[in-house]
Amino acid sequence: MRFKDRVVIVTGGSKGIGEGCSRVFCEEGGLVAILARGIGAGQDLARELNEKGPGKAIFVQCDVGEHQQILSAIEMVVEQFGRLDCIINNAGFHPPAMSLEETSIEEMEELMRVNFLSTFAGAKYALPYLRKTKGTIINMSSMTALLGQHHSTAYCSTKGAQVSFTKSLAIELGEAGVRVNAILPSNIDTPLMRDWAATLPDSENALKRVADLQVFKRMGTIEEMGRLALFLATEDSSFLTGQAIEAEGGASLDY
Repeated sequence: MRFKDRVVIVTGGSKGIGEGCSRVFCEEGGLVAILARGIGAGQDLARELNEKGPGKAIFVQCDVGEHQQILSAIEMVVEQFGRLDCIINNAGFHPPAMSLEETSIEEMEELMRVNFLSTFAGAKYALPYLRKTKGTIINMSSMTALLGQHHSTAYCSTKGAQVSFTKSLAIELGEAGVRVNAILPSNIDTPLMRDWAATLPDSENALKRVADLQVFKRMGTIEEMGRLALFLATEDSSFLTGQAIEAEGGASLDY
């Protein structure tokens, strides 16, 4: 098992890509702390993972838009498990498509707080414990950080901030042996993606169009993102830091 008895915190860990990370790390023997706002989904996933093993999971309710809750959650996890080896800053949201002129300052501030400041706070508050274990920080960004997206300037800006943060922090922490990397997914088959498609007149055709953007003619899976995160959290990637891994199924090719 590649993560046996080591501890990982996954923000937004109960659904979507975060769920995929929680599942994969637990399958590899990890002690997984699922941080999320929604109690039901988080408790249900933790219960399921504990039944399956071989790792263990706990659920900690946490609104990452409130940085003090992130601090409290990290302290609670370390108190329970005695250590911290990895934090995956995954929680975030994508607002409805809006032009820059339609986006209020207040909406941008909220987006920055949830998508970027939570990443900053998660890394900051986890760092004292990660220094002790020479652990890893994994930031879940997006291909939109590099490519942009129509009527999503605010969102793309927060994702780009995560990439810059990753690279700068990797330099800062290199001598301490703490590695920092980012994952940039393209289109991943998540409940959020399917909820979006359900709002359209022809949801199946919409999902097919999205799938066809990748050269494999399919979307990525949450487990694939989880396995990539596991790679970045283990010694398999011991010479990688400051990298923005484009997990995009070839979507940026053939322009």
